[in-house]
Amino acid sequence: MDEKESALCELGEALKADGYRFTTPTPETHRRVNARAGNERARNLRDVFGWSRPFPPDLVPAPMIALLEQAGQLDRGPAGLRSRVRFSTLDERLHVHSAYPTVEADAVFFGPDTYRFASFVGDHARDADCVVDIGCGSGAGGLSYAARAKRVILADISAKALSFARVNTVLAGVAHADVVQSDVLAGIPDPIDVVIANPPYLVDPQARIYRDGGGALGIGLAVRIVRESLARLQPGGRLILYTGTPIIAGRDPFWEAILPAITAAGAAGTYREIDPDVFGEELESPAYADADRLAVVGLVAESRSR
Repeated sequence: MDEKESALCELGEALKADGYRFTTPTPETHRRVNARAGNERARNLRDVFGWSRPFPPDLVPAPMIALLEQAGQLDRGPAGLRSRVRFSTLDERLHVHSAYPTVEADAVFFGPDTYRFASFVGDHARDADCVVDIGCGSGAGGLSYAARAKRVILADISAKALSFARVNTVLAGVAHADVVQSDVLAGIPDPIDVVIANPPYLVDPQARIYRDGGGALGIGLAVRIVRESLARLQPGGRLILYTGTPIIAGRDPFWEAILPAITAAGAAGTYREIDPDVFGEELESPAYADADRLAVVGLVAESRSR
């Protein structure tokens, strides 16, 4: 790790020692709560490192401010100081990620999808030699699997995501995790027993990495992950994928796109809706003019034993 990442590790440990905890909500909930009267400025560490509110210098211990500055994650403005990172709690672990609002092209997101993804992975996890978390972001999914894997590979194309993942690996105390830059599985030559993934699944005009899934409907990357994972898994290996899809006139275009790949690979498994209606505000986008709703779906596919 470099000096900036080490500073974030120290900051995370200091927050843990202080008893800090925060559950990150959706951006819309975040916006509404921050818009309430009295929430313009931070009053405690949760407001600073969870709700991303500006704060006066005397609110946060000087060593924490120094660590933020050392990490290059401190903004100074007319409203006060502001942290460029948040810390969220999942399964008693702290995870660092981008501050609200996540408007940067390379922002690293953490929110309700992260919690649902980790829960879905936990429901279908099994002991494995090598687990790869594709598009790991903060690394939350792979780190939630770490207790059942001999080796975890946290893979992403984003340098910022990989930096945060390195920090979160240390904060979680997971020594058997590797952080690797990879476009899906292209940068990972190792035999793979389990692939987990929570790819972006929306059409984003700003093309933010964490949000834009590619293609006309936002499902392009998820389809690619299914195809490439089934081609790379060890015999009897497992793909655990959590993503989203528009439902158009009762049809599921993501399922229709991946079914030929699953059939061709001779894979078996399950596919279901986890949440039938998310991000309803996105239906106002031209990309979803014909969609009934946006659904979160989960796929568990096992490659054929040979």
